[in-house]
Amino acid sequence: MDTIVSHRRYVIVGNGFAGTTCAEQLRKADPTCSIVLFADEPYCLYNRIALPPLLRKQVTEQKVIMRDVAWHEKHGIDLRLSTRVEKVNVAEKTVVANGREEPYDALLLATGGRPNPTTAPGAEGAQNVYNFQYMSDTLAISHALETAKAAVAVGGSFIAYELAEAFVSRGVETHWLIRGPRFLRRMLDEAAGELLHDAARADGVHLHFGEEIRELVRSNGAVSKVVTTSGKSIDTDMVGVGLGLTINMELCEGTGIRTKTGIVTDAHLETDVAGVFAAGDCAEFYDPIAEQHYRMGTWNSAGAHGKLAAHNMAAHANGGERKQFDTVPEYSSLVFSGQTITQFGLSPEYRDDIETEMHVDKDKGWYRALYFLDDRFVGAVLIGKGNRAGKRRYLEAIKTKARFPRGERRDLLAWTAE
Repeated sequence: MDTIVSHRRYVIVGNGFAGTTCAEQLRKADPTCSIVLFADEPYCLYNRIALPPLLRKQVTEQKVIMRDVAWHEKHGIDLRLSTRVEKVNVAEKTVVANGREEPYDALLLATGGRPNPTTAPGAEGAQNVYNFQYMSDTLAISHALETAKAAVAVGGSFIAYELAEAFVSRGVETHWLIRGPRFLRRMLDEAAGELLHDAARADGVHLHFGEEIRELVRSNGAVSKVVTTSGKSIDTDMVGVGLGLTINMELCEGTGIRTKTGIVTDAHLETDVAGVFAAGDCAEFYDPIAEQHYRMGTWNSAGAHGKLAAHNMAAHANGGERKQFDTVPEYSSLVFSGQTITQFGLSPEYRDDIETEMHVDKDKGWYRALYFLDDRFVGAVLIGKGNRAGKRRYLEAIKTKARFPRGERRDLLAWTAE
């Protein structure tokens, strides 16, 4: 990154991986600029993908924390913990927090999203109904699991799966309510879903498809029973909710910053308002590789966004060359004790005109789906331990926008050599 004019003022709203990475990169670019980093949590940066292992008691809280206050002080980053930004004034180029204005020359919104609560009767004010998004959630759920005998996870998302996985791993009788016919129904087909369901059942999870909460029955302020939409009654000591996120976009209201499913940016992560950028889960960014806008709430995307935003915020200051997003979004996860899933690029979750080539090996527990759009290879899902061979070739094909006529597509399913 080019060295920029000194005494620039940068403000970052959100100290997750995108925001903190941006702050770190800005400091490397300009030792004399000022950086103010707002965090509405009381914690410095922690590894959100390590929260499920923390909930399973596989790592300690200390291992999850990635930065401390001393690190921010050493790098000259003015960290404002437990401080919510109330307003962005794009005309004056300031943000307002605790009634105090903070001026900026460039602003990054890395505000993420907040978990959707269940609105089922009996949920409001219940002592033992939990969302799972933050460190504080994780610690509260972990404490409850110390004495729980039975738990219910609700939702067909990755969050709900992580809750079910943690519950059963802690020796708790686990019931998982999934509204649709399968886990991740917008992305996975029936064959893929069944492999993951088998992994859940093998670990002892009780799966309930086509079910939501009709009512939460309470006793002394705590939920003691979940009644499902079909009338099933499940005794429980706690309920974990994974019903998606509401993206934090309220700061954009009345500013001219465009929003849709997220804060809309171009390929440089800049919004419609010059000098204001967005990154991470909240950004509905333009991906020049995929040739479309979308949101991608993955850890590697957040880090890539943070670096790119820092470069372009600095380039914006001195007229340097800006860069475009050039990372293929991806994530990988263990699924219960017996399965894995890797996804990268686009999937049917993002477009309904994607064509699929698929192969399943039930004996190995393997599944491979490759996605094509107008003959261009755009993404894949790989399920099964040992079924990631060929990943680098796939990623390169996506980046180079390689095209494969229908007659050649099935050959890609056998890619293994790097």
